[in-house]
Amino acid sequence: MITFIFCIITLIVGYVFYGKIVEKIFAPDDRKTPAIVINDGVDCVPMRTWKAFLVQLLNIAGTGPIFGALMGAVFGPIAFLWIIFGSVLGGAGHDYMSGMVSERNEGKSIAELSGIYLGSGAKYVMRIFSVVLLILCGTVFVTSPATLLANLTPDVFNSTFWTIVILIYYILATLLPIDKVIGKLYPVFGVILIIMAVGIIGGIVFSEGYTMPEIRLENMNPKGLPVWPYMFVTIACGAISGFHATQSPMVAKCITTEKDGRIIFYGAMIAESVIALVWVAAGIAFYGTTNGLNDAIGKLGQSGVVYDISTGLLGKLGGILAVVGVIVCPITSGDTAFRSARLILAEWTGLEQKDIKNRLIITLPLLAVGGLLTQLDFNVLWRYFSWSNQTLAMISLWVATAYLIKNKNNKYNSLLTALPASFMSAVSMTYILMAEEGLKLGSGISYFCGIVFAIVCFAFYLYIVNKNTKKTSD
Repeated sequence: MITFIFCIITLIVGYVFYGKIVEKIFAPDDRKTPAIVINDGVDCVPMRTWKAFLVQLLNIAGTGPIFGALMGAVFGPIAFLWIIFGSVLGGAGHDYMSGMVSERNEGKSIAELSGIYLGSGAKYVMRIFSVVLLILCGTVFVTSPATLLANLTPDVFNSTFWTIVILIYYILATLLPIDKVIGKLYPVFGVILIIMAVGIIGGIVFSEGYTMPEIRLENMNPKGLPVWPYMFVTIACGAISGFHATQSPMVAKCITTEKDGRIIFYGAMIAESVIALVWVAAGIAFYGTTNGLNDAIGKLGQSGVVYDISTGLLGKLGGILAVVGVIVCPITSGDTAFRSARLILAEWTGLEQKDIKNRLIITLPLLAVGGLLTQLDFNVLWRYFSWSNQTLAMISLWVATAYLIKNKNNKYNSLLTALPASFMSAVSMTYILMAEEGLKLGSGISYFCGIVFAIVCFAFYLYIVNKNTKKTSD
């Protein structure tokens, strides 16, 4: 229990102090936001601070900090350290910068921001990369709720039926103004997600027979997978996630003052990290060992494990919360994924999105591709999504670094994002070289290449900083 309390306190302290440093470096001011200046009634719509916070939380969370945390818990309580330090020093700053840099550029997507700060070549690469990631994400979060709904309903309502139902909902959520569906439903579901996490941790603490795991610097993965880089890719939501860079611009279009940025973007990431901590603790405590948790995931799947833990700790109430959580939360991640993809393609094609016909032209093909991908194996989709996710985090952090170099006189300010960007560069490169879905190289050469890649990236960053500093002084 001491470990869990320490982790929560660290996250809170991180928000109060390090979050303040991040905010000070960015320096929010009183300029008018896209929600005020553009206010198109579809995507740029003013939203109250508390509602924007809950929408951002559900946008970035869904089942990410649940499924990912459970799979990451298989490595043992060492996962706690990645969540707290990854979030405070990397993930929360990543989300804040993604949202605020977007807000300063009329709510543009991460793809367009890449073009502005990294060059036109990066823009076209990121357009393709982001859309592919978002389609993968949307597809991943169709499959799991459709399967669970099929198990809970009569046989006539099979997974194909529920897949079609969810895709129809996605069409509505992607097409309609953000305040009509997302703005009304997400705050409610965000509260449910928080209540579910509080209930689970309460069940562990107050029920007999469960022991909260304490931090151990030991790899406890039953399959012997190395912590580096596998755990850092497995636990994305809750620590650092590139998917968030596609979601923050959506809320950046809705904030009414820049000074709410730390609460909405940095704060939502810290809240998500608390949820991830809960599910790491729950997974290990409920099944007793990482072996037991690993076996349960293999037998029941992630959704089944959530249901098993929830009903085991909270009875019928837990069952209801679990069903809501593992059905509603992934759906709400999927619909915003497709909405983000629509916005990126709209920027790419120049189609004005105030006209519903133009929204349909983009949305229907997107959902058709997502529907076809649901036929693929969920675990394969998840692995590719996970790597793509962390690669996008790496790129997003370099975009933020380029923004800070360009807009801040103090050259050391950009270390705020350059250091976690270098770290994620090593993670992403190492993983794709050694993973089953990658090149399957040996760990030695993969580690070496990953570290060298990170050093090269950081060296190039230092070169750009010094060049920019010299140019400014001249």
